[in-house]
Amino acid sequence: MTKSEFISAMADAADMSRAEATRAYDAFVGTLTDALVDGDTVNLSGFGSFSVRHREARTGRNPRTGESLEIAASKNPAFKAGKALKDAVN
Repeated sequence: MTKSEFISAMADAADMSRAEATRAYDAFVGTLTDALVDGDTVNLSGFGSFSVRHREARTGRNPRTGESLEIAASKNPAFKAGKALKDAVN
């Protein structure tokens, strides 16, 4: 499902215009992004939680040359599905 298809489905489910659904989608994504940038965890009961995971710096290997290289530390967004979502999928 693409972003456009998702917005259309959201508009149909909530009985709103496509423009309103687009604004709601953009507001959700923007708010979620801002919370993660601030280092917060976002818990949506029954759906799951979004958080930021920290990866330590490490030594990697170039598969083509076999040369060792340093991979910098990074922060990565993560999602953990809630029980209700897992049950719905299964």
